[in-house]
Parts: sequence; structure tokens; C-alpha cells
Amino acid sequence: MLVLRGEAGIGKTALLEYAADGAAGCRVVRGAGIESEMELAFAGLHQLCAPLLGRLDRLPAPQRSALTTAFGLGAGDPPDRFLVALAVLSLLADAGEDQPLVCFVDDAHWLDRVSAQALAFVGRRLLAERVGLVLAVREGSPHEFTGIAELVVSGLSEDAARALLDAALKGPFDEQVRRRIVAETRGNPLALLELTRGLTSTELAGGFGLLDTTPVTGRIEAGFVSRIQALGTNSQRLLLAAAAEPVGDVTVLWRALDVLGLGADAAAEAEAAELIEVDTQVRFRHPLVRSAAYRSATPQDRRVVHLALAEATDRALDPDRRAWHLAAATAGPDEEVALELERSAGRAQARGGLAAAAAFLQRAVALTQDPVRRVERALAAAQASLQAGAFEAALALAATAEAGALDEFQCAQVDLVRGQVAFASGLGNDAPSLLLTAARRLETLEHELARETYLTAWGAAVFAAGGEVLLEICRSARALTPPAGTPGPLELLLDGLAQLATEGRAAATPTLQLAAQALRNLPPEDVLRWGWAATGAADAVWDDVSARAIAARNVQLVRRAGVLAELPIHLSALGLATAWTGDFGAAASLVAESEDVAGTTGSRIAPYTLLRLRALQGSETEAGELIGATIEQAAAGGQGLAASSAHWAAAVLYNGLSRYEEAASAARKATANTFEPWFSIWALPELVEAAARTGEDELALDALERLAETTQPSGSEFALGMEARCRALVGEGAASERLYGEGIARLSRTLLRPELARAHLLYGEWLRREGRRVDAREQLRAAHDTFVSIGMQAFAERARIELLATGERVRKRSAETRNLLTPQEAQIARLASDGQTNPEIGAQLFLSPRTVEWHLHKVFTKLNVTSRRELRQVLQDPGRVTVPA
Repeated sequence: MLVLRGEAGIGKTALLEYAADGAAGCRVVRGAGIESEMELAFAGLHQLCAPLLGRLDRLPAPQRSALTTAFGLGAGDPPDRFLVALAVLSLLADAGEDQPLVCFVDDAHWLDRVSAQALAFVGRRLLAERVGLVLAVREGSPHEFTGIAELVVSGLSEDAARALLDAALKGPFDEQVRRRIVAETRGNPLALLELTRGLTSTELAGGFGLLDTTPVTGRIEAGFVSRIQALGTNSQRLLLAAAAEPVGDVTVLWRALDVLGLGADAAAEAEAAELIEVDTQVRFRHPLVRSAAYRSATPQDRRVVHLALAEATDRALDPDRRAWHLAAATAGPDEEVALELERSAGRAQARGGLAAAAAFLQRAVALTQDPVRRVERALAAAQASLQAGAFEAALALAATAEAGALDEFQCAQVDLVRGQVAFASGLGNDAPSLLLTAARRLETLEHELARETYLTAWGAAVFAAGGEVLLEICRSARALTPPAGTPGPLELLLDGLAQLATEGRAAATPTLQLAAQALRNLPPEDVLRWGWAATGAADAVWDDVSARAIAARNVQLVRRAGVLAELPIHLSALGLATAWTGDFGAAASLVAESEDVAGTTGSRIAPYTLLRLRALQGSETEAGELIGATIEQAAAGGQGLAASSAHWAAAVLYNGLSRYEEAASAARKATANTFEPWFSIWALPELVEAAARTGEDELALDALERLAETTQPSGSEFALGMEARCRALVGEGAASERLYGEGIARLSRTLLRPELARAHLLYGEWLRREGRRVDAREQLRAAHDTFVSIGMQAFAERARIELLATGERVRKRSAETRNLLTPQEAQIARLASDGQTNPEIGAQLFLSPRTVEWHLHKVFTKLNVTSRRELRQVLQDPGRVTVPA
């Protein structure tokens, strides 16, 4: 994929035409962004893909359904925009298999948002496919294609600019004026041609016509305006109609001209002036001609033309574009048009076009006179804008609604929009109190929505580390009327989480344990709505088995649904659960996938998994930089949960490096927020270990007591194993030995290899200090071998030094890098070894089958294997394959 970036008139369109002419042997498809169509969902994408839609039946069913729904070719549930993007990737890749395919998109900065996001998604994944994608964007215009390879199109050289100018001029020309024109246009070809058009030879000779100081682009457009205004009235009206009709449909244009009472001669004059071409499609000479024709028209003329276009647009075939024209033709309130816009918003929502739905509803609000309907539509538009990520628009619409006479439920909706905007936009400190206000108002109005809002408020408060407001939220949630019948998973979750703050761990644990079991089978629709909180119950009660199961299922469901915007948080939960087991390669693959998806969707989530991974791996430089950056960003964004995670990671890192004072300091910070239910309790064992090693016995005992308050009610092998390990650290003699044995026994019945190895290490260190060198070596060897095999370098070095102190010689070992796979290669290799086909892997990882095949070829080469069966055997030998985090 390549982005051509440059100012208007610099030659981007000419370069696209040149490239298309030179694409011998390739199939070429074209598209263009249309300024007036920026709010119509998937319009640009549909334009580009239209020639390829005969291949829809070759796509996987979920992708085919998403694309047909998005393009309005069939009915279905609103598709996720990134599943639509994956379908476009598959469609283009499939077309490229028959014949190399090159896609050109002009004025891509004017694409509707979801089309632009989809093309950016596709472009970032074009690797081994026989597909090229070239887009042109205007310099300074916001667009979705940052980070993609680009070619900056600059002006002509001075000699070339002079040659072009001389070719366009007739008669004598003042050399000083020539130099000024070349300098001021900075070699812009269109500026060189247009700035001098229409000026007399006298004006050019003396430079008297060149006194305008507006920017080049403005002057080019002004030049087009002058040429347009020199035409007859009928030709000006034709150009305005063509500019307002977004797709260049000549049939619709002729119908509109009939409505306006114009004939074909109106087009002839505009064509003779080299401003437009009218053939099988309507094309302007340059996009600036279109904008000049539209912007220079009076508001009354625009309304007349849009009304004519609305009458010319088929109500059955294209109701949304008709509604858009009607809205543009309407000067004041009009309930009939507002209703049409509401219907269009509903259709846009059904196709997954949230931005389009918001735009239709915003315009409907402006056309609504009845105060009651205006409030209703403003609230609907605010909610649609929120879902589309247009946070400022959502807040403005909420204020518009609030200016009317609101009932109690509508007041609650305004509060809810403001709270959701604060939470979604990262304004962590404001969100909890706003959501709490909304939830309280909803209690007597819509009980289920109130419960859902309390759960969101709880999450916002935990993320922001808001102690007092979190306590208020929990008290209010506990006071809710219990649901009729058996409580469901989400009721159990909210109740248990609220109990943590109001009644303590012992009271909350039974409810949270029930919730953890119930959440393992959460319906898919609830996973997509509330799955971000699903692992919270299991994690809070040391239930590692349920946490892994819930996270793995959630990732599978979200991947299958193609809801990429929600995927990073689920990948983060699964990555944490995976890192606990010591499978650093799989955890690193999940981090890579999460970062890739987040880069595409713009999702913002703290690097929880990567923090854990870096801390366990023990590289001070890499981990330290990440920890410091996360703490700084968390402070700026009011995200206390991220800061707690970073301090926990620092405590683990420094314990591994045997820098116990620093570990104790970090662990104190991680455990300071007693309302935070996860990292604050996971950091307690780090605090016990660091305090015990620095001789701070009182601190170690206090941390142990706090830990036991969470582990005793849980009763899981994970919880009791960690508690036994910590009790052994502060105990003495036979009691410590028994507790070390208990900790090792319990942790050995889990999959938590890093924690089991640390138990062996602590026991070995204790045995050495007791003078039992032979017994110590057995424990330290077990710890050292495990640390090395899973890549815990700092802890491995700590174990090696202890072994040396027992008199045993230990060679310093490092990870084997001969067969180093990238995280993405490792993930593809794992899926292939599990028996998945290339199309199945591609659908899961949002890649084309050809790209999967390309990665597998690299994997086979690196690992020196020739079959998937050999690949499976190699992957089962952790010593042969390493994966960077």
C-alpha cells in the first residue's frame, strides 16, 4: 500500500492516472472520496469493490454476510466494521489470485470514516497478496492512513515549472513576474496553469493581476470560481448539480436537469471550458472544480439543486442518498424530512454505519421543531455519536437535549451519555461520578439498565483508582432490589464485586466464585457487551483455572464475531493468564496481536500483559523503560489501575534482580489501593518476599495477614500455595520447612510454573542458609532449570548464584536464538500445528490465506521442517524455539 500525499493541484491525480495506464497485465479498480458523501457509511468502499462483488460467494460466510449487510445488499445484524474490512481484504486477495489487482483511490481524505478505516486495515495487511493499493490524500487534511508508507508529492523543479509556464503562456512576459509566479506556486502544476488563465497579456506582463496574497490552493479554487462565474446561468446550475451528486451518476444528473428545466446544451458550455466531462459518468477536471462549483453557489441555489437531485433519486433503490439530498434542500424545520432521516439512520445502524447513523440523526435534530421530538432525537443522536467515537458531538447533542423539557428517564440518559463519554475517552477521574449519578437515576426507571450502568461505573472507578466514589458505587449497587428468580452471571458479578468494597473478601468470595463459574458460559451477546469484566471475578478469588477458561473463550467468541474494537482487552486478559503459566511465547504472540489490532482500531489499553512478561523475563532495561512510561501515562490519564500494574511489575522485576529494597518500595505502591481487586493482592507476595529479605519483619507480617484475608476464603491451590510460600518466608525451623513443602505441593497441582519455580528457589535459599547444601542443590536446580526453560533470566541468575554458593558449578545459560520466531510467526505456527487450515488461521488473525502461507514458509525455513507434523514436534520442544516478547 502506498499513500500519495501532497497539496491540491500538485499532480496526485495525474500520478494515479499514470500508474493506472502503466499497470499492464493487472486488473484496475478505482474509487474516490467525495466530500458531500463523507457521512454515508461504506459509500467509498462500495464504490471501489463494486466491480468485484460477483466474487462474494467465495468469501467465508461471516465475511460475506458482513459485506452484503454493510453494502445494503442483504439484511442481517449490524456487522462490525473490522469484520467488513476483513471481508474486503479477502475479496481483494481472491481477485488477485486470478490476475494481479491494483486499486486506486483519489481524494482518500474525503472517504467516509468506516471506508477509510477499512482500507487502512487492508493496506496494513497486504503482504504476500497480489494486490496493490494506492491512495491520494491532500496535504494537511485529516485521514486514517498515518503510519502507512507514503510518497510526498512535491512541486516541479524550477526549470520544469518555467517550461510548463512558458508552454501555457502566449505573447511576451515579464521575466521578474515569471520568477515570482514560479516561486509563489512552488512548482504546483495546476497553480501554474490556473493562476494565469483569464488574465490579459498586459496584466501578466506587468504582474498587475497577481496581487492576491491568499494561499496557492485558495487561489487555484478562486481561479476556478472565476471561470465558473464566466459561464451562463444554466451551465453554472449544471456544475452545481454535478458537484452535489456524489457518485457521478449521469442518469441521475440528467433526471435532475429535467427537473431544473435545463437541457444538454448546459453541459456543452461547461465541457468546452474544460471544467467537466459528461459521458457514461460525470467527471470534474479536478476535485477543486467540484468544491469551487459547490462553495461558490448561494445557499438558495444549493437547496434548489439538492431538491432536484432528491426528486431524481429512486426512493426504493437509494432512499438514504435521497433523504440526504432532501435534508440539504430544507432550510427550516421539516418533520417529514426528519422522519426520512430517522429511517435512514436506522438503515445505516443496521449496516454497521454508526458514523452515518449519527450524521443522519444530527441533521434530523436540526430539522425538528416539536420540542418533545427534538429531545428524543437529540438523545438518539448523542448515543449514536458516542458509539461512533464522536465524543464532542455526543456531548453537544446531550446539551441540546438538556436545553429542552426532559423527563426523569431522559435526564438519566443525558447523565449516562456524559459518563460513557468520559469513560470511553480516557477521562478516568470524571467517569465514575457521572456514571454513578446516571445509575441512581435509572434505578426506579429501568432496573436492568441501572444494573449495567453500575457495573460500568464500578469498572470506571477501578480503572481510575477512585476509592471513595468506588465505595459509593458499591453501596448503591448492593442496595438494588434483587432480580426475580435465580441471579444470572452479571448479577452475581456486580453483587460480588460490590461486596468486596462493602463487606470484605470473606463475604464476597462465595458470590464471586459462583460468578466465575457462571461466566465461563456467558452468552456470546453478553460477552460482546460485558466480557471485559468477565475475568474479574475469577482473578479476584485466585481462580486461575476459570480466569484462563473465560479469557480463552471470550477471545474465541470476539475473534469469531470480528469485533476488533473489543479484542485488545480480551487478548490482554488471556495474555495475563498465559504469562502466569510461563508460556512466554504464547503470551508474546497475544501481545503482538493486541498491539496490531489496537493500532488499527485506535483502542487504548495499558500494556498489562507486556508489563507482566517483561517483569518475569527480568531484563531491567526493557522492563524499566516500560514500567516508567506506563506510570507516567497513567498519571496523566487518571488510570490508577495501570499504575498499580506497573508497580506490581516493578516489584517482580526487582525481586528477581535481588534488589529487595526497591522491590519493597514498588510493592508498597502496588498494594496501597485496597479497593483495587487484582494487582494489589498479586503484589502482596512480592511485598512479603522483599520485606523478609530486607529484615522488615513487621511489614512482611502485615502483608502476609492482608494476603491471607484473600487466600483463605478462596481455598484454591493457587491461593493456598502462594500463602504457604509466604508463611514459610516469615516462619522458622520445622514450620518453615513444612510450609515450603506445602507451597510446592499445591503449586505443582497448578499450571503456574513461574510461581512453582519461585517456591523451589525460596526453599533452596532457605536450605542453604540452614547449612543443608545437598538438599538445597536439589531445589535450586529445579528452580534454575525451570527459569531457564521459560526465559526468566533474572530469577535464573539468582538461582545460579545460590547454586554456586552451595559449591555446585553452573554454566551461565542464555536463550537460544538460532530458531528465533517473531510473535506473529509463532502464533501462526501454533495454530498450524493444531491442525487449522490457512483460511481458518487467516480468519482468526485477520490475515489473508496467502499471507499465512508466506509466514509459514518462513517458519518452516527457520525451523528446518517440511511438514506440519514436524512443526508440531518441534513446537513441543521448548528448547528448540524461542519467541521475543
